[in-house]
Amino acid sequence: MFKKILIANRGEIALRIQRACKEMGIKAVMVYSEADREAKYVKLADEAVCIGPASSTLSYLNMPAIIATAEVTDAEAIHPGYGFLSENADFAERVEKSGFVFIGPSSENIRLMGDKVSAKQAMIKSGVPCVPGSEGALPEDPKEIIRIARTVGYPVIIKAAGGGGGRGMRVVHTEAALIHAVQTTRAEAGAAFGNPQVYMEKFLERPRHVEIQILADTFKNAVWLGERDCSMQRRHQKIIEEAPAPGIPRRVIEKIGDRCAAACKKIGYRGAGTFEFLYEDGEFYFIEMNTRVQVEHPVTEMVTGVDIVQMQIRVAAGEKLPFTQRQIEMRGHAIECRINAEDPYKFTPSPGRVSLWHAPGGPGVRVDSHVYTNYFVPPNYDSMIGKIICHGDTRDQALARMRTALSETVVEGIQTNIPLHRELMADAKFIEGGTSIHYLEGWLGQHRR
Repeated sequence: MFKKILIANRGEIALRIQRACKEMGIKAVMVYSEADREAKYVKLADEAVCIGPASSTLSYLNMPAIIATAEVTDAEAIHPGYGFLSENADFAERVEKSGFVFIGPSSENIRLMGDKVSAKQAMIKSGVPCVPGSEGALPEDPKEIIRIARTVGYPVIIKAAGGGGGRGMRVVHTEAALIHAVQTTRAEAGAAFGNPQVYMEKFLERPRHVEIQILADTFKNAVWLGERDCSMQRRHQKIIEEAPAPGIPRRVIEKIGDRCAAACKKIGYRGAGTFEFLYEDGEFYFIEMNTRVQVEHPVTEMVTGVDIVQMQIRVAAGEKLPFTQRQIEMRGHAIECRINAEDPYKFTPSPGRVSLWHAPGGPGVRVDSHVYTNYFVPPNYDSMIGKIICHGDTRDQALARMRTALSETVVEGIQTNIPLHRELMADAKFIEGGTSIHYLEGWLGQHRR
């Protein structure tokens, strides 16, 4: 096992990884930007090194600074968390070439799954169902593009091969708008991701977003840890997640889960990963794979009892998975609310000093946050300041505990989206379960302040 790990991230995930290290008796080196000097995890670190100014380009995305810090602190491995460099194949490669272990999959796997076109081709070969669409990147010939669209059937969605996070997508409802949409998306994709390739998929009208969490080791063992429903989204950004997904038959979930585990074995995957699907009319359609730990991993931890971050570390250190698929048991239900420093209805960021922070407690309540009273939320990064996760024997109990937890949470000095969460926890359609990915946008349209 490693004696020392460098954590190349910030915020709640940096604290989460640090806690996993402490529990395992591993020293944690924290890198931080000047904006994060006062962060809780920096104060609690075994060692902390400032790697640059507030700008993430000059700090958390600064590969040479991170690797140099690992060298001077004698760290053996680097955990990238999520976001920033976590899915950057060049970074993973540089970490390994510099003599450190990258706590994540190989750079080859990150490249394969990071390009949406090659990922889809790999999944088709592995028997994982995909959304009907083009067999790879769209050709240059407009006539051929029109032919593909007619075969797929309108509406279609044009997506950037190197895109993600809801960027680089365009829905097309008519043939007249098709070629212009393809050209525009290509230009945007080239500028945003350095890769102008785009592909086409059937646009599903009312799908749910359901994902499968997997773990794999270097001995060709792979297991799946149940599913998560992440359909409560705004502009493709998840706001509420839960496990298991309400109302989907277990046999359907088990079939898709087994295929995901088999696909991991086929591509030689190592570490934690998530297969993301659209689910509509009883069918699963693969959309992408995230080759890292996800924001919503705690709901899976709560229902399976598996510490996903510790498993990432153990697998990277060369250990075998300590359980088989048969030993994975799902217990109860868990719901997570992402707490963001923003106006709850206009969604404008609300950085600043937190004059009072009071986290909720009680049975089945977990809070993952780096915030404390008098902490300054910097304006330079993502607005998420924490997550509240509630577990219960049933979904109804998890919902009841979440309502109580949200009513107990006090954040003063900045605005947060807690008022929005309180309303959603009382919404009849959400309580019923199984809303589509478009539900929240429609709900917000009706509840404009």
